Amino acid sequence: MTTADLDHIHRLPLADTLPGEPVPYYLASAEGLRFEAYGQLWTVLARSSDSGGLFDAATICGPRGASAPFHVLTENQRTYHVTAGAVRVWLPGESRLLTTGDSVHVAPGVAFAYRLEAHQSSMLFWSAPGGALDALLRHRPVTRHIYSASALGADAGTPIGTVVDGIDHAELGAGPDDRIPADQQSYFLRAATGDRLGWPDALNTVTARGRNTGGRYLAVATTGGRQPYIPRHFHRLHTENFFCTAGRVWMWVNGREVLLTPGDYLHAPAGTVHSFAFGAHNTSMLGILTSDVFEPFFDRTGEPTEDHVYTEGLIDPSVLAGKLQAVADELDLVLVGPPPKRTLAPSL
Repeated sequence: MTTADLDHIHRLPLADTLPGEPVPYYLASAEGLRFEAYGQLWTVLARSSDSGGLFDAATICGPRGASAPFHVLTENQRTYHVTAGAVRVWLPGESRLLTTGDSVHVAPGVAFAYRLEAHQSSMLFWSAPGGALDALLRHRPVTRHIYSASALGADAGTPIGTVVDGIDHAELGAGPDDRIPADQQSYFLRAATGDRLGWPDALNTVTARGRNTGGRYLAVATTGGRQPYIPRHFHRLHTENFFCTAGRVWMWVNGREVLLTPGDYLHAPAGTVHSFAFGAHNTSMLGILTSDVFEPFFDRTGEPTEDHVYTEGLIDPSVLAGKLQAVADELDLVLVGPPPKRTLAPSL
């Protein structure tokens, strides 16, 4: 990454707009390009042009009964993370009812279908590489921030992928769904399960590793208590994306402080100087990093645990600080200064 590249990335983040190039930006909940299709509101958080071709992202929200038939994306790895309500999902021969915090991960070429089972259910959609939303983007955008009342009863369909006929909708299953597989295959995962690693007053749960996504991205769900900023840093080789799912996440981005509350999203491409802090207890966020180059960081700095909830006061923060410094020379981590000071709220 050249000095000119860094100068471009080190601009202040844009707010509530898609930039059309891979620079820092954030979107408040329900902001982004919005399209109503098949009784659902798709809110685009990132297009291929915004991510440098790495990924597309959107939220999907709709009424009970809104659905998508079996469809395939032949080249794209996908993750659907339920953020509210209940969603029944199907893979060939399998079905689950997912609720808040649950996810399904769909390998390229695998057919997938879903149906929303509660009003105002919503999911975060992630697909890599970019381009999965190109067909949706050809629709006419809407100005509203919620699906219309007339969406109820809309015909089923999907604005992405290729519809596949002849696949039976399997009966509802109840597998344990608490482990990520050893290779790239489709799988379901329940909230607070996966590879769990303890941090001071926080729990990092890896929900998708590079081996599951063809190296395209890494997904980590973090829950924790109120805590201060970590040291300011940036990455040369990977992009980080932060999606607040509960509580309050303070982000420090190129010298500007941004508060994320549930549904808010921040995109930090390689070179972005940033830090984060949790501003409320029982805060949670989903981090998606692309590519998977930073995966060893979480294993090297976290403590493996079988707990499903974070602990308070059992891990010494100074130990974490030492680990950060130790891995900085080996991993894609450039430490540039101490934790930033709070400017928009009292210090923790």
